[in-house]
Amino acid sequence: MFSGIVTAVGRITHLHPLEKGLRLTVEAPGLDLSDVAPGDSIAHGGVCLTVINKSGSTYQVDVSRETLNCTVGLDAPGEVNLEKALRLADRLGGHLVTGHVDGVGETLKFEKIGESHELVIRAPKPLAKYIARKGSITVDGVSLTVNRIDKTDFSINLIPHTVAVTTLKHLKAGRQVNLEIDLVARYIERMLAAENE
Repeated sequence: MFSGIVTAVGRITHLHPLEKGLRLTVEAPGLDLSDVAPGDSIAHGGVCLTVINKSGSTYQVDVSRETLNCTVGLDAPGEVNLEKALRLADRLGGHLVTGHVDGVGETLKFEKIGESHELVIRAPKPLAKYIARKGSITVDGVSLTVNRIDKTDFSINLIPHTVAVTTLKHLKAGRQVNLEIDLVARYIERMLAAENE
């Protein structure tokens, strides 16, 4: 479980093909790995992956073909938002995030407005019903608040700090992003569906 509060930006430096996936080498000098051991979970751009080995500020994770098929950003070298799994005593500064991406959205607009940025994303139609004004959504592992929604398009205001400390600063129209809907919305929908079965 995660909170969507990115603690470091790392870099995928090497991809090693596996039979049905990839092994990623990640350099994370800004992430405290002193308490991370093989078997621990770290979110990479919103995707929960398991550390398989570690050396200094570098570690490796395996990504299955299924995960690669339903996410973006893990199949090429480059920057990635990182967050270690929550401990029970940690502050929940964002919202409850599982690290299981629900779909891939498309950036429609990323524009500076005053000191902030407006980010507009088009969600896949099946996910749009879970996105609510003033509700939470995770974009590339970052917990954000929805300002407006119009059918499948939703708008977010990004404060300067969020832009500065995450990979969201690199967004532009046409770029794809990993989306995870609010966990509460998912369970409410399931409960309502179960009542009608």
